[in-house]
Amino acid sequence: MIWNLTDGAAHVTDPTNASRTLLYDITRLRWSDELCDLFGVPMTCLPEVRSSSGRFGTTAEGLPLPPGTPISGVGGDQQAALFGQACFARGDTKNTYGTGSFVLMNVGDTCPEPVDGLLTTVAWTLADAGGGTARTDYALEGAIFVTGAAVQWLRDGLGIIDEAEELEPLALECADSEGVVVVPAFTGLGSPWWDPYARGTITGLTRGSGRPQLARAVIDAMVHQTRDVVDAMAAASGSKPARLRVDGGASVMNLLLRLQADQLGVTVSRPRVQETTALGAAYLAGLAEGMWSSLDDIEANWVLDHEVEPGGERQQLDAAHHQWQRAVERARGWAGA
Repeated sequence: MIWNLTDGAAHVTDPTNASRTLLYDITRLRWSDELCDLFGVPMTCLPEVRSSSGRFGTTAEGLPLPPGTPISGVGGDQQAALFGQACFARGDTKNTYGTGSFVLMNVGDTCPEPVDGLLTTVAWTLADAGGGTARTDYALEGAIFVTGAAVQWLRDGLGIIDEAEELEPLALECADSEGVVVVPAFTGLGSPWWDPYARGTITGLTRGSGRPQLARAVIDAMVHQTRDVVDAMAAASGSKPARLRVDGGASVMNLLLRLQADQLGVTVSRPRVQETTALGAAYLAGLAEGMWSSLDDIEANWVLDHEVEPGGERQQLDAAHHQWQRAVERARGWAGA
């Protein structure tokens, strides 16, 4: 993309994107001779890797943008969202509830050891005044395959709702799911299970189960899948998240935020600006070009829309999560049986 924007003048990328090629050493922050040899990729064809925030080049003639427009912020999708959520401190965690969900936890400036069920990634690199790398943050990432897609299934597949906005009011018609558990493993299970043979299941049905219980169980599934990932991150990093900041389509549901806060036992906060990936890319560019002088300036731009403190009875919450995990075990390995 940068190559085309600059008409071939800049063949560059940043560590967050380079690390997704399987050719980049995220500890040494350079292309790996060993991996390039293994995959038969000549290093001469690879782009220069620069800090995520810095001048990469300027736009060429003949584009919708004015020629000479600086290109100054580059970041992977979810890393940019983490930056847009101002998760700059170790332990800061965000979740994007989209078709699937992506949980990222800032784990500081030291690359952690690999963890089963989680991805270790460069969160971003920031340059110093001389253009060298002044700061590198790492993150643990967990990818959940199906969250919002389960809402689409209720709407388009089962006809339980006509619009996604109907899910929360329908779920609020019951105090809880009354034992119904939906494991939306439609394409297998992602982090921390990584089971391609899992398939969707509904357990706990009774004659009294109906539309409200299914709606609530789908929201519960978003909550429990997120807890599975966050619990894995807490075990890997040695500490639970300091907070969870959320964005994405499903985060408009205050019920979801309340249930998530209760299950995790941490404060869950939704910002006023939901397009955090685009915002993070803009922050990276603005930091490079002097629009913001520090991460503190960017943090000050984060504006709260809705926040929920954790509550509920811990024993009951853990029992509900245990019930969820029982259902997950029934879903796992189904296609390979």
